[in-house]
Amino acid sequence: MAGHPQFPYALYLVISEAACAGRSFLTVAEQAIAGGVEIIQLREKTLPTPAFIEKALQLKEITERYGIPLIINDNLAVANAVGAFGIHVGRSDTPPTEIRKKWGTQLQIGYSIEYLSQLDTAEAETADHYGISPIFATPTKTDTVTEWGLEGLRHIRSLTNKPLIAIGSINQTNAAAIWQAGADSLAVVSAICAAPHPQKAAYELRNLILK
Repeated sequence: MAGHPQFPYALYLVISEAACAGRSFLTVAEQAIAGGVEIIQLREKTLPTPAFIEKALQLKEITERYGIPLIINDNLAVANAVGAFGIHVGRSDTPPTEIRKKWGTQLQIGYSIEYLSQLDTAEAETADHYGISPIFATPTKTDTVTEWGLEGLRHIRSLTNKPLIAIGSINQTNAAAIWQAGADSLAVVSAICAAPHPQKAAYELRNLILK
């Protein structure tokens, strides 16, 4: 059971050096792909752009080898420099309308939905897919406003046909329920990056949503 036809990547890894618990993020990414991750977002909020580009190019060598799309978190310069598949932005990042104006359809645009009112905006209309953030509150993200939960996800699913990527404390205990509530893709950070065996963790998560 794949995700949305416009976004057929059921298992989505959000990776950063810090999330990998002291291991090489490139090794973790490769293991995660072997386990069933189908798309990867590189999130490096604090890195200066040149260092971010360098990391993204290293990661892109791996993603290209396996035919995996690479998404860059909120840095247009990096997304452009590495020829990324897409970019993911939040409410306070570069607006999707501005990205579209500048780059046309070259980049898939993901947009974080933190309030229902965002759905009725030009930004949401412009984005290709939504990050429903967070489904459950998470220690990796401290500035969130809404914890959507399964009910919130179901509600958003009833309001839009766009692909929904669920993120926020997703793990083996809740993956199946989140998928059934209407997610087209599960974005995972710690449950893969910090797992003792990223490949096994990815494989288990993938199997939970393929049932």
